[in-house]
Amino acid sequence: MLNIVIFGPPGSGKGTQSEKIIEKYGLAHISTGEILRKEIKEGSDLGKIAQSFIDKGELIPDVTIIEILEKKLESLSNTKGVIFDGFPRTVDQAVALKKVLQKHGENVDIMLNLEVDREELIQRLLKRGKVSGRSDDNLETIQKRIRVYEERTCPVIEFYKKEGTYAPIRGVGEIDEIFQRISEAIDAIKV
Repeated sequence: MLNIVIFGPPGSGKGTQSEKIIEKYGLAHISTGEILRKEIKEGSDLGKIAQSFIDKGELIPDVTIIEILEKKLESLSNTKGVIFDGFPRTVDQAVALKKVLQKHGENVDIMLNLEVDREELIQRLLKRGKVSGRSDDNLETIQKRIRVYEERTCPVIEFYKKEGTYAPIRGVGEIDEIFQRISEAIDAIKV
């Protein structure tokens, strides 16, 4: 199996690039953001908890995210691999993911880090907010989400560097150009 973590700050293009990776490599997609938005829309207990954190621009507690992840992984079978989109966001989550995958005889093969500068991210997210109407795409919340990413999530990069699976990807340019860089990184480990 091919297990990929796609990583980057809010607005770096993780969702867009994940779709292209899924299409090319035939992977299952685990997006904690999508799962949480579904739970919120359905008004579940988990959704209500998640919404309270999202509204404040904070991360959902690790224990909740890990529970969601294990449930989703167990529902997948006969897959060529998984792309993890928006997870892990903390070192504790990265360690938990490693343990969950090891239980299934798997590991993370590559961590793709989409690198985009702060001003570009803010512009992308403000534009997305106008188009999609997402309540968390306003300037104040965007700045807080980026700050939380820099403080709490960036240490995950060091974790994957130590694991030997880290691959930095320049996340600026045309979507297909960025995807070409991603494909080259994935193909290099598949040999």
